[in-house]
Amino acid sequence: MKKLFYFLSIAFIISSCATGGGGSGEVVGVLGRPLWYSTDPYGMLYIPAGGFNMGQSDQDVPLSHYNNAKTVSIGAFYMDQTEITNNEYRQFVFWVKDSIARRILGAEFPEEFLVETYDDELEVKDEEEWTLNWNARFEYISVNPSRGHNSEYAPLLAPMFLNESERFYNRKEIDTRKLMFEYYWVDLQEAAKKGRPLVKRISNTESDEDGEHRTKMKNPNMPFPAEPGEVRGKDLDLGVRNSKGQNNSIRGHEDRSRFIIKETINVYPDTLCWIHDFTYSNNEHMSNMYFWHPAYDDYPVVGVTWQQANAFNVWRTQLLNNWRKGHYQAFVQDFRLPSEAEWEYASRGGLDLSPYPWGGPYIRNSRGCFLGNFKPLRGRYMEDGGFHTVKANSYHPNDYGLYCMAGNVAEWCRTAYDESIYEYGHDMNTEYIYHALDHDPPSMKRKVIRGGSWKDIGYYLQTGSRSYEYQDTAKSYIGFRSVMNYLGRGGPNREGDF
Repeated sequence: MKKLFYFLSIAFIISSCATGGGGSGEVVGVLGRPLWYSTDPYGMLYIPAGGFNMGQSDQDVPLSHYNNAKTVSIGAFYMDQTEITNNEYRQFVFWVKDSIARRILGAEFPEEFLVETYDDELEVKDEEEWTLNWNARFEYISVNPSRGHNSEYAPLLAPMFLNESERFYNRKEIDTRKLMFEYYWVDLQEAAKKGRPLVKRISNTESDEDGEHRTKMKNPNMPFPAEPGEVRGKDLDLGVRNSKGQNNSIRGHEDRSRFIIKETINVYPDTLCWIHDFTYSNNEHMSNMYFWHPAYDDYPVVGVTWQQANAFNVWRTQLLNNWRKGHYQAFVQDFRLPSEAEWEYASRGGLDLSPYPWGGPYIRNSRGCFLGNFKPLRGRYMEDGGFHTVKANSYHPNDYGLYCMAGNVAEWCRTAYDESIYEYGHDMNTEYIYHALDHDPPSMKRKVIRGGSWKDIGYYLQTGSRSYEYQDTAKSYIGFRSVMNYLGRGGPNREGDF
C-alpha cells in the first residue's frame, strides 16, 4: 500500500509540473485539486450566515450599562444540536485513559493483544473497532491479571489504579487524578501582532525542555531586556530592496515555536460540584452517579471547567482529522467553543427580536406547559418537568433545530466577559478573546456563559441575557456545546458552495 501511494504521489507531482501552467499558457490554477463537498459533522446542525440585533430585548435597569442592542453579522458555522452529554464526554475520558495505558505498556505488550491502529503516514484502521478491541484488552488485563501470560503485564498498569488504602470496599478503580491530557494550541492573537510581539510564559513547567523557549530571551542583542517570564522576539525583515531603493516591507516572525502553547490538564469532571455548589442541600446521590450511571448517559455533562471544554474540542478535532487523513480526505476546521455572538445568534433561531429561542414573549405554551428547564414560579423546580438537569434533547428545538438553548445547563462561550463589549466590539463576528495568566486579577479570568440553567430564574433563559463564571471553576449547572466554522460562502442556501 505504501509503495502504491508513493508511485501515485510521484505521478501526481510530475503531472502537476507538466500542466501546472496550463497547456495554453493561461493561468488556470493548480490542476488535480480534489473537489470539496461539505458534509455536516455528526451531531451538528448548519447555522447559516446572517445578521441580527445582539443584546437584551427586555428592559433591565441594573444592567443597563451594557443593555444597548448592537447590529452584528455572523458567518456560517455548525453547532452541536444538543449540549455535550455525559456519554460523549466519557469517550474523551476513556481515550485519555487508554492512551496512558498504551504509553505505559509500549512495546512490552504481547502482539496478540495489540490491534494494528495507526501508520504514521498512511493507514488508519476503523477507529470504533480499534477502540472497542483496546478497551476489551485493557479491561481483561487489569481485571484478570492472573490468567495466562497477562500476569507479567498487569503490574505495569498498576499505577493507573487507586492504591489499596484509597479503595472503597477494595474495588479496583482508575485513579482519576492520573487522567492527564497533553495538547497544544496556537496563540494566533499574539502571532498576528506586528512589531515586537511579547509572549508571557503560560506553561506550568519551569523545565528547559518545555518552558525555556518562553522564559529566556532568544536574541540577547535586543535594545532592551525582557522581564522575568517574558520573551521579546523581533520580526524578521523578509523584504528586498530593489535597484531604485524601494523595499517591499515583507515581515516574518523570528521564532514561531513561541506561539505554540503546550497544555496539560486533568480531564475528569468535578463530580463533587453537586455538593459544593449548594449549602445545606442533599445532592450526594448526584455526585455518586451522575457522570457514570447509564441512566444519565444522555444528560448534559457538568462539572467541566472552561479549560477542560477547550481540551475536549482539541481532542475532538484531532480525532476527526486523523480519521480524515487516513481516508485521504482534507482536514476541516477546528472544533471550538462558540463566541458569545454566535451563541446568541444560534439561540434566536432566526427570530431576531424574540426574547426566547421559541419566540416569545411567554415562557409557557398555549396549554400552560413550561418550554424549558429552569426555576419557575417561587422555586418549584419540578413544575417544568425537570428537577435537576434533563436529557439534552428535551423540550422542543428552536427553528434551527437546536435543543435546550434556554435552560437545562448554562453553556460556556469562548468570549472573555466584559461589560462594555457591545460598545467596542466589531460588527462582524463580534468577539473578545483574552488568555488570562496566573497573575491576572480574577476579573480578567471571567468567561461568558449563556442560556441559563435548571437552577436559574426565567430572566437568564432569554437569548440576550449575559452572565459569567471564572474559567477555572466547575459548576453543576454549566455545560457546553461545540461549534465549527463552515468552509464556503455559508448563505441560507448552500447550493452555491457545491
